[in-house]
Parts: sequence; structure tokens; C-alpha cells
Amino acid sequence: MKEINWGIIGCGDVAEVKSGPAFQKVANSNLLMVMRRNEAKAKDFAERHNVPFWTSNADDILSNPKIHAVYIATPPSSHLMYTLQALKAGKHVYLEKPMALNLNEANQICKVLVNSTGKLTMAHYRRKLPAFLKVKELLENNSIGEVLHVDLQVLQSKKELFISDKKDNWRVQPEISGGGYFYDLAPHHIDLMLHFFGPIDKLHSLTKPTYNKVNEMVNGIISFTNGVQFRGFWQFNAAEINQKDECTIFGTNGCIKFSFFGTKVYLISKLDERVFEFNNPKHVQEPMIKATIDYFLGNKKNPCTASDGRSVMNALEQLSGNKD
Repeated sequence: MKEINWGIIGCGDVAEVKSGPAFQKVANSNLLMVMRRNEAKAKDFAERHNVPFWTSNADDILSNPKIHAVYIATPPSSHLMYTLQALKAGKHVYLEKPMALNLNEANQICKVLVNSTGKLTMAHYRRKLPAFLKVKELLENNSIGEVLHVDLQVLQSKKELFISDKKDNWRVQPEISGGGYFYDLAPHHIDLMLHFFGPIDKLHSLTKPTYNKVNEMVNGIISFTNGVQFRGFWQFNAAEINQKDECTIFGTNGCIKFSFFGTKVYLISKLDERVFEFNNPKHVQEPMIKATIDYFLGNKKNPCTASDGRSVMNALEQLSGNKD
């Protein structure tokens, strides 16, 4: 196989700019069909993005022998179903975060994957964005000496997040999202911490569920097996004036600061004080999609494995107190 033909299951907001068009731009990649339960919206997406075929039935993608891989971009409640169907059909899978609705479902995916001819990559795309590649490079070069601890603070305004407080706001419906905005945003943060520092040894948390039985505040402490300590605080009902998105990695010789939604990385050390600034691609998932295609074609290793996705899912459950 020299190229990958794709189908997208769930061509909604995420696929509109962040990911969808990248499947047509990356080398050795073709987007053949998109699916959305609302056929008119699927057709509209396909026509605007020059996709040859559209459907309201995922089976049309899963049973199509010309389609080699599926991007599953639906809400988490249907990740398990579509992923297992895709793997059973021998398709490769590029799976949106979080991996599933809960850890039990993530375990099911990993179990089925073992005996499947299909491959799976998690869409933790920040791993391949230039700012976070720089952070990893600085850490590997011991730019701040031995890493001691990490402080993460994410405070977002309820006015901003819950502007669509209505029935179709699936992110605040735990039976669909898994656990509110914490499950929507924290996977990016936790995945990068695991990517930077490796597996978790111990984890403790405090939570405060105040909206629709999902956590509006999560306060977590993590000890990684390599000795790095982590404190993370997530708040989704903050006053607008208190909004913050900041991560600081402290070492014996200085610190590294960055924002998860920003494009700057700050290095402050005994020997250097620099600011690195980057431009993200228009379609932010494009670098990860390229790496995924390279993996599916057998040219490179998996940029984010199912096991990585399960580790994030496990941490989400423990931090949120949503153990199944």
C-alpha cells in the first residue's frame, strides 16, 4: 500500500478546520467519504471540502473496500462502537480524544486491537505541534537541569464554555462526553505530561461537581515513576478576570513556561533566558495526521498508541473520581 484512502465518521465542528482538510493535503492521503447522521450536513461538508462521497450511515464507510482508514470524530459515547466495527472490518483508526467514555471501554479497544489487522493512533495532536516539540527538545537537552515538578493551571470562564447551555451541548452531558469539559480539555494536558515524563506512579485528587453532575473543579497531584511531581488545577467556572492557561516545568537550573493554546515557549535558566515563538499550521492536526499516515504505511512508528490513550483515560477517571 502506497497511500491511504480515508473516511470520516463524524464530520462536525472538529473536522471542519482542525483536522478534516488535512486528510486531503498530506502526501499519500485521500479523503473519499464523510459521514454525519444529518445527511444534509454531511452533504454540505462534502461539497464545501470537495469530498467525493457523503453518507448518513457509518456502515457505508466501514464496508467500503476502497477505504483503508477511518477518522472517528464523534462524541466519546460512540467511540467504542465505531472503533470496534472499524477494527473488525480491518480498517486503520485515527481516534479522537478522549479514547472512550470510560476506562473499561478503552480496555475493550486495546484488547480487540491485539488481534486486529487494523492499526490505531490517538489524535493527541499537540504532540506534533512545534511549541510542544520544542518543550520536549528542551527537556531532553537538560536545558533546565533535572526536572523537579510541574505546575499546571487551567481556569476557564463559565460564560465562555457554557454559552451553549442547552440540550445539544453534549460536552456537559456525562453520558455522552464522559465527564464534562474536564474530559474535553484535560486529555491534551495529561497526554503531554505522559509524553514528557512517562508513566504515573501515584495520583490523588479533589473534585467539585456543581454543574449537571460534572466536575467544574479538579485539583490533582501526580507522582511520575521517574520522580517528577505534578500539580494540576482545572476550573471551568472561573471569573473572566481570573482566566488562565499556564504550565510551568521547574528544574534544578530554571524553568520552562508555556500555554496549551499558545504558540510561545519561555526558557528561564541560569545560563539563558529566551522566548521561542511558533506558528501553528492552519489545520492543527495536520502534523499528527502526517505521522499517522506514515505509521499506517509502515514507514514510521506509532506517534500515539492505544496504550497511550488508555493511560490518559485511566488518569482522567482517577482525577475526576469517575471510576467505573
